[in-house]
Amino acid sequence: MHIPDDHIYQEAHLAPMTVAEINELTKNARALPPSGDQTHVLVADGEDPWVVSHEGSLYYCTVDRLKQAILISKFSSLLEMATAKLVQVWPGKQGTTPEFVEIWAPELQLIDGKWYIYFALYNAKNGEERLYALEGTTSDPQGEYEFKGKLDVPTDRWAIDGTVLATEDGQKYFIWSGWEGFTNVSQNIYIARMSNPWTISSDRVCISRPEHEWEKQGYPYVNEGPQVLTRNGRIFIVYSASGSWTDEYCLGQLTYLGGDLPDPTSWRKEPQPVFSKTDTIFGPGHACFVEINQQDYIIYHAARRSQAGWARQVRAKPFTWNLDGSPNFGAPE
Repeated sequence: MHIPDDHIYQEAHLAPMTVAEINELTKNARALPPSGDQTHVLVADGEDPWVVSHEGSLYYCTVDRLKQAILISKFSSLLEMATAKLVQVWPGKQGTTPEFVEIWAPELQLIDGKWYIYFALYNAKNGEERLYALEGTTSDPQGEYEFKGKLDVPTDRWAIDGTVLATEDGQKYFIWSGWEGFTNVSQNIYIARMSNPWTISSDRVCISRPEHEWEKQGYPYVNEGPQVLTRNGRIFIVYSASGSWTDEYCLGQLTYLGGDLPDPTSWRKEPQPVFSKTDTIFGPGHACFVEINQQDYIIYHAARRSQAGWARQVRAKPFTWNLDGSPNFGAPE
């Protein structure tokens, strides 16, 4: 079976490990039993999970193992996620299909009554990864989608892991991970205004960059996978920090303080990770959040075992809220 080279774009910049060395870790880890309790594993071999709840059903948006197609499954409980039928929605019949080598981290979102999918394309040209959008042409998340094109930003740089924040007044913002310049020394979190779900209407603003030691394990330094979490008017951005190939991959959190969303001073970064490794679960990161039967869940990927490279499992656990209104994820399970 072909095992794709995850995050190939880092090959020229990884130090002290190379992508070939990380792929060897990945291969070895897949041949060994996983560490940690397997009770909460939803998908035994997977990454970058995205699950949404809609009209009593759950939908899982992912890629095939060759990263050549976007797939969506439908099920009624998390226990069915691993076995639910996956339906290919893109490449599809409508709109153009650009050339690409791999599809990364698709997200399915319902915005203004329509389904949209956001994803990055890798095309084997280092530094040219960009973000794209699909618009559903039916009310069915597993239906057909039209390719809307690239999400153009005035400061056009490498970009992955895009997501949308929609405020109560209808304004939309795009949030993603990108490079400041043209070389991969650090991945930062950027935000920009949108005029519609597939068009960015302002330049980007950096609201987070790796600065703490727990964000700088592995090189290049990494802030990626930003996800929006809202409750009772509070807004949080939960993001992944440190190298995705390290045991220290973890989740950090930005808290919105008020003011203009595309303003770094409107956000406070928590000084410590909000979700990090245990003695048996390593590299927990790239999470999404879903409410099921009035219970909030964090769904995330974690390494199969210590020093597993990019051999990862999709896991889930319920979480609670602190008295100050912030999320309390506890420890990975």
